[in-house]
Amino acid sequence: MYQQMIFVNLAVNDLDASKKFFTELGYSINPQFSDETAASVVISDTIFAMLLTRQKYADFTKKEIVDATKSSEVLLALSAESREKVDELVEKAVAAGGSVTGETQDLGFMYGRAFDDLDGHTWEVVWMDPAAVEG
Repeated sequence: MYQQMIFVNLAVNDLDASKKFFTELGYSINPQFSDETAASVVISDTIFAMLLTRQKYADFTKKEIVDATKSSEVLLALSAESREKVDELVEKAVAAGGSVTGETQDLGFMYGRAFDDLDGHTWEVVWMDPAAVEG
């Protein structure tokens, strides 16, 4: 059965630092789709973050590339298998040089936190009680 995939393309200022950041979160880099201008971060079997130097990113758009530390273009959200995994990933991000952003959201059936990566891209990490999803 076909599984749709997502490739999130992000402009980064320092490709090596960004690769190190994401590997410290526990993700791997796929060398087949990486070079000196891009790195393919494998988040899951169907989710990939393509880290592109600003020059490489500019090859794909005629629009101005925003400074994600000053403007928000997108909020990226990842699911987590438990509340503890939410906290674990955010703590890894902070230890790797990222920063916590926003307030912890605890609605009982749903728990989430967010961090900004080295370039200011906001990543939300959310756990939802499977029983609440099933309704």
